[in-house]
Amino acid sequence: MPSLSLSLLLFLLLFSSSHGFNHSTSTRRVSTLRLSRIQRHLLKINKPAVRSIQSLDGDTIDCVHRHKQPALDHPLLKNHKIQRVPPEMPKFKDGRPPRNYTNNMRGAWQTWHHSGHCPKGTVPIRRSSVKDVLRAKSLYHYGKKQRRPRPLARSIEAPDVVSGNGHEHAIAYTGDSQEVYGARATINVWDPSIEVVNEFSLSQIWILSGSFDGSDLNSIEAGWQVSPELYGDSRPRLFTYWTSDAYEATGCYNLLCSGFVQTNNKIAIGAAINPVSSFSGSQYDITILIWKDPKLGNWWMSFGDNTLVGYWPAELFTHLTEHATMVEWGGEVVNMRPNGAHTSTQMGSGHFADAGFAQAGYFRNLELVDADNSLSSAQSISTLAENTNCYNIISSSNQDWGTFFYFGGPGNNPKCP
Repeated sequence: MPSLSLSLLLFLLLFSSSHGFNHSTSTRRVSTLRLSRIQRHLLKINKPAVRSIQSLDGDTIDCVHRHKQPALDHPLLKNHKIQRVPPEMPKFKDGRPPRNYTNNMRGAWQTWHHSGHCPKGTVPIRRSSVKDVLRAKSLYHYGKKQRRPRPLARSIEAPDVVSGNGHEHAIAYTGDSQEVYGARATINVWDPSIEVVNEFSLSQIWILSGSFDGSDLNSIEAGWQVSPELYGDSRPRLFTYWTSDAYEATGCYNLLCSGFVQTNNKIAIGAAINPVSSFSGSQYDITILIWKDPKLGNWWMSFGDNTLVGYWPAELFTHLTEHATMVEWGGEVVNMRPNGAHTSTQMGSGHFADAGFAQAGYFRNLELVDADNSLSSAQSISTLAENTNCYNIISSSNQDWGTFFYFGGPGNNPKCP
């Protein structure tokens, strides 16, 4: 490997964020050996591009040939052939196709679209940089979640166990052990403030199966998140995640490891969503559907107006090769208790659920997919928030929004010290 120039080394040692966060990495001594390891890792995940697009928000989007994408480096996908036949979309029991719930609301889109497009046969991938990796705890932890002790719904009687690693939630969930083959929801997008760089705020769907108390939990996840550590800014971004061993070693965010197979050339996972909702103003939302293809068994994801994004191959999982046993929808933050107090990192809009429409975060039209690949409104859901003085959730239903809920909160406040 070519030796690093002195100017590059000095830049890496002295860089600091332009977004106002205090990065410990800006003053940490970075060894040549560590930089070499980082560069080798980046060569694995930053594939050669047919075209590169410089987004207005600072991202570089590489258009990579779909057969060269990171997914196919996974040892379990050595002989995997990218699914060319589109999966059968779930339909309602009366035969109607899935509705486009963004017709009457304003759908959010992605910033990089203003700067260019990826040609057919390629997939857009957000390029990772040395700076991105240096913000992580280590190279091993780059692109990974901290382990979640157990799914929330199994911890109702001991919520302190769930938040023991700093993760706090406001979620709706289905009953445990039922057979589920997918889920859908429409989520409004906000730009919650994050107090410290290694905290995040997200709104997502979880598709879960496996041992809730062991190390073989399978999880598929998608939604939007604000994560200064992962992305270097405070913009909300479309994201995905997967794990087959309870977040121990397998899986990652987006395309930062092999696994998720992207098929769409217009949607970049990990790219910023724009515009976003405003308090008492316009609401912008995204619709996400995740479901198991009844023919080939892969777990597909669609975005917005039923646009196919890609899939998690069945080979990646153990328990999700059959079906899911639980679905969760809602918000999550990391509370690192900076200065000994509860973080002021916001969830959703940063306002409590009681604020309602155009002021609180929402999930609407919660739906489930059954064994017949049919969609139906999620009827029997429960809700949970560990500390309602910090973040809360209120669910309801009506004819237009089906089953829905408002959620969120400011974190630190006089009742949440």
